[in-house]
Amino acid sequence: MSPVVLGGGTALSVEDVERVARHGAAVAVAPEVAPRLARARAALDGAAAAGQAIYGYNTGLGAKSGTPVDGDAAAFQLMFLDGRSVAMGEALPRAVVRAAMLARAAGLARGGSGLSPPLFDALVAALNAGVHPVMPGLGSIGAADLGLMAPLGQMLVGRGEAEFRGAVMPAAAALRAAGLAPAVLCPKDGLSLISAAAVSIGHGALVAAEARRLAERQLDAAALTLEGLGGNPAVFDPRIQEARPAPGQREAAAGMRARLAGSALHGAAVPLQDPLSLRCVASIHGALVSAVAAAATAVELELAAAADNPLVVAEDGFVASTGNFHGPALALAFEGLGLGVGQAAVACAARFTQLTGPGRNGLPRNLSRRGGASAGFVSLQKTAAALLAGIRHAAHPVVLDVVPVSEGVEDHATQAPLAVAKAAVILDLWRRLIALETMAAAEAVDCRGASRLGTGTAAVQAWVRSLVAPLDADRPLGPEAERLAAALAAAGG
Repeated sequence: MSPVVLGGGTALSVEDVERVARHGAAVAVAPEVAPRLARARAALDGAAAAGQAIYGYNTGLGAKSGTPVDGDAAAFQLMFLDGRSVAMGEALPRAVVRAAMLARAAGLARGGSGLSPPLFDALVAALNAGVHPVMPGLGSIGAADLGLMAPLGQMLVGRGEAEFRGAVMPAAAALRAAGLAPAVLCPKDGLSLISAAAVSIGHGALVAAEARRLAERQLDAAALTLEGLGGNPAVFDPRIQEARPAPGQREAAAGMRARLAGSALHGAAVPLQDPLSLRCVASIHGALVSAVAAAATAVELELAAAADNPLVVAEDGFVASTGNFHGPALALAFEGLGLGVGQAAVACAARFTQLTGPGRNGLPRNLSRRGGASAGFVSLQKTAAALLAGIRHAAHPVVLDVVPVSEGVEDHATQAPLAVAKAAVILDLWRRLIALETMAAAEAVDCRGASRLGTGTAAVQAWVRSLVAPLDADRPLGPEAERLAAALAAAGG
């Protein structure tokens, strides 16, 4: 697997983050990064030596930014890390921690922090060696992720706990086992490491990448449902999409046409109009794809940014406090992603109900070929309803849930980490809904005895039948749907 390169001419993509976070791709550093970091550090130290008050270098933080810091600068940075190690709750998953480490390294490589070059090297080395801080998940309101990121700074200096090769141990022991030495902090280094929205950005990259994959699987399910219901494929004609060129709609319709290419539905006797959840797949899915793209774009902007406070511009010796770490656009993009997925999920559940209801277009009632008292698929409607209720609950916006903190200095927050985390919850529920629709659509295809499926829908049908047998008699379908959902997750790594 080729390495992911930081700090060069090509910005990171959400898939790059996933390659490192989930699949263990190595991280390489472009050759221009080292001199860039050295120039920024020299500019930072020069400004301080000239008497400039620099936030977190020679001043306190938050409400104490007007308080000068005297004495041992390294000791102050350790005190700063201790004072910001406030997160609680379960530890973040390993992939999220690795994504956050990479996101912070990507930001630091832009050269805006003034971080000591050896500390940047220590961060990249820990990531490549598989040494990860134990990062509790509760403690950030999206005004940077300091409380969540503090364990990273602690780990790099050999304090706190770390995970290495699946075992949690003292960070000093983990570094030693990986052949690494604890880093030494210079002025502002602790702040530079953790004053960023790196958890929100890294986790957001993983969520956006997963959403892209699931959007494709949702189209698979919708196309197979059209086959199972004997629906009308004419609604995906390119001329219809050109009449209303909404973002993503043409691409969604093209995806449906590709999946249905060669299907016996073309030219067959089909309904004049299908239910809206089928007839409007292109517009619903187009809106979803637009929301996914917006989330990915928001993440990739942050991965390419020097969102530091204070910011160092080495070329002219400029050092100034900023609010660049604040990510309201990131939070809004993931709120939109949750709502976009929610809309698609409503349509997915509606199609599932059409498939498993009283019998449409010649299908047996509840997809039960036995009939009589046989339940068939009808009881799974409750599962679909429960999944949809969970999605609706998680889609409730959080970006306005703000309580002023730090003596009123931090009187605005984005709730970006929560917006991203609840989007991940929505995806997990949606994946199960997609599995339900796909399983029911495969059963409907078998019940109809379709003479010829499309190129894409035939592949989906074969995949379902490799995991789930046709329903000849009532049996526990929940575990089988869960198996399909797990296979969808495994397909994405």
